[in-house]
Amino acid sequence: MPHFAPVRVRGGRRVLHRLVAHRRRALAAGLAVTAAALVAAGPHPGAGGQDARRARGHPVADPVGERHGTRLVAAPVRIADAGTVRLLRPGDRVDVVATGEGGAGDASVIARGVRVTKVPEPEADPAAGGALVVVSVPRATAHRLVGAGTTERLAVTLC
Repeated sequence: MPHFAPVRVRGGRRVLHRLVAHRRRALAAGLAVTAAALVAAGPHPGAGGQDARRARGHPVADPVGERHGTRLVAAPVRIADAGTVRLLRPGDRVDVVATGEGGAGDASVIARGVRVTKVPEPEADPAAGGALVVVSVPRATAHRLVGAGTTERLAVTLC
């Protein structure tokens, strides 16, 4: 076999540098396109209210029926009809309605959709009049319930 001189390629380093430079540009362009797509698909502040603050793909985690910043207190309420109270269970939602002392006149709703937290055992003394229910309400509503309970007869309706 005859002896051949080694084969040398001229400009090999330059070709290698050019390939690396093109790869860097392609990677940079791909990252820029990905970032633009993420910005376009993400939440838009000011457009959509509360949904805009949530990241896409995550379930709603807000408690149902509870307002942020509202502290609830337990308020005992004496309901005029003890039979109605026996229908209630903890966790039920009720409207508390006030009527005049004689039962005549307009009825007004004191609290809407409040949650029953406890239904104590009824008293054995029939002279007590009515039955007690503990409801969870904001503090201002608890004050209205106490005031109405002293001057009017209270009733509940199931929601």
